Amino acid sequence: MKEIALTQTVQKGGCAAKIAATELHNILKQVRFPKAHPALRVDSGTFDDAAIYQVNDELSLVQTLDFFTPILDSPRRFGEVAAANALSDVYAMGGKPKTAMGILAFPLMTMDSSVIVELMQGASDKIGEAGANFVGGHSIDDDTLKFGLSVTGFVNPKAVWTNAGAKVGDHLILIKSLGTGTITAGLKRMELKENQIEEAIASMSKLNNVIDFLSPSQISSIHAATDITGFGFAGHSMQMAKASGVHFQIQSGQLPILPRAMECLERSFLTKAHRTNAEYTRESIQVDGLSPLLQLLIQDPQTSGGLLLSVAPGESRGVLAALHNQFPTAVQIGEVTERKSAWVTFG
Repeated sequence: MKEIALTQTVQKGGCAAKIAATELHNILKQVRFPKAHPALRVDSGTFDDAAIYQVNDELSLVQTLDFFTPILDSPRRFGEVAAANALSDVYAMGGKPKTAMGILAFPLMTMDSSVIVELMQGASDKIGEAGANFVGGHSIDDDTLKFGLSVTGFVNPKAVWTNAGAKVGDHLILIKSLGTGTITAGLKRMELKENQIEEAIASMSKLNNVIDFLSPSQISSIHAATDITGFGFAGHSMQMAKASGVHFQIQSGQLPILPRAMECLERSFLTKAHRTNAEYTRESIQVDGLSPLLQLLIQDPQTSGGLLLSVAPGESRGVLAALHNQFPTAVQIGEVTERKSAWVTFG
């Protein structure tokens, strides 16, 4: 296979390529959606990570999809990250992925088909690691490479996590470090190479499967969850606080940060999403006293970022201990309090 730097073939990469949140919300307001079936328990109303459709008293379906342009130069590693990112939405709802279907746009005239083989193998390996089945998909010939998955999972209706269940007194746990947006922006600018950002790649490739490492009581102590992706930590935590009708008090000094992330922010390796994420959250968060670099970090568009969990205070220490072997940077970064003028305060 002729070596090709995939990030140089597109204008934007990964979750930084998302449509800006404010613009997306304005578009969706103009769409008349069909009346929801009574079995549809979670839809797009609170901008949650996936839909929940209850089949019976013991089974609900979790349905989601995610796709984007290359965030890495290596096709196989891009496939791994894209798959982990799409599978994450099922984990964020407390579910387990069961089937995945590929979404592929590929420039047949300008790229060798061996790129597809490598990309699909990376995705297939990650889907297999999740214990799910890669069952097919759809492809088109397009000007730029895009890849992702439509994923279906299962969850018990009584054990669904949503972004709307955070309770006052809960402790907030973030399981992965922040900074993938600025680091991969450095890669796209050709200021960094993949072998210089191994920690970020490993983080993006890691499945957000926390269920298998928690006891039943620890699982039930998680009142709300979301995964941190393209709208940044500030955007997704704000959405979770709003959906729950509570306030998040974040201890900014506790936020886990990937190696090289602050260096990349200092060097202004930024994306358009850094600006649009800040515009999206400006009226809803309080950042007084936060350094300019930390203000950029909380707006950094994450690709395959970690889960943010709202956990009953009596169980948070045990949850962290159970997760640390798999997610060594998992840490309590704040707590849930009564509603205030701002939805999220960074102190």
